[in-house]
Order: sequence, then structure tokens, then C-alpha cells
Amino acid sequence: MTEDGRIFREAWIAGVKKHFPGEPKPGYIAPWEETPDWERASAAAVFGQVRDFVAVSGGTTAKLSREQKGRFVSLCWIAQIHKHIENPKPGYVADWDDLPKWQQETDADIFEAIERLV
Repeated sequence: MTEDGRIFREAWIAGVKKHFPGEPKPGYIAPWEETPDWERASAAAVFGQVRDFVAVSGGTTAKLSREQKGRFVSLCWIAQIHKHIENPKPGYVADWDDLPKWQQETDADIFEAIERLV
């Protein structure tokens, strides 16, 4: 489980470094060891959801658009936010269309990174 979360986190950091305009907040690119426990648990959970989705789809997720892949990651993450944070900030649970482009691209990158492993 820890390894799954670490893979998710590394894909997140790579995406942030690639897509974020300017200098990202330190928390966005903090290493696994500095990531809060709830984020670690959430990363592992969403990794598992994406892995299982790819597996039960028989690999046909390759036919999904990048937006569809990113939306899936985003929605799974929002559910984790609600699980771990009683009254999250609106930005933490923003719908896909309200996310910044860099975050949308990063979420799609995460899906594709996990998809390659399945």
C-alpha cells in the first residue's frame, strides 16, 4: 500500500514540476516522507482505484481521452478529501471545470502513469 501511494505521489510531483506555471508551493512537491498521513492514505487509495478501474476495464481505458482520465483521478481524490477533512476548503473539492489547467494535466498524467503499470 505504501508503495502504491509513493508511486502516486511521485507522479503528482512530476506533473506539478512539468505543468505548474512558475514556482510551485513547497507542499505541492514535498517528498513522500514529508507528506501528511492523510495524503499518503489518499494517494494509496486513489492509486488502487485507478489500478482497479484499468484492470476491470480490460485495458480499454487506453481509449479514454486525457480529460476523462484526469476527471477520474480528480473525482477519486475529492472523495478522499471528504473522507479525511470534515470541512474542506472549496478549492480542495473543486469540480473538474474549476481546476487550474496545470492540475488537470497533472491528474491525467497520474492516471497514465498508473495505467502503464497495470
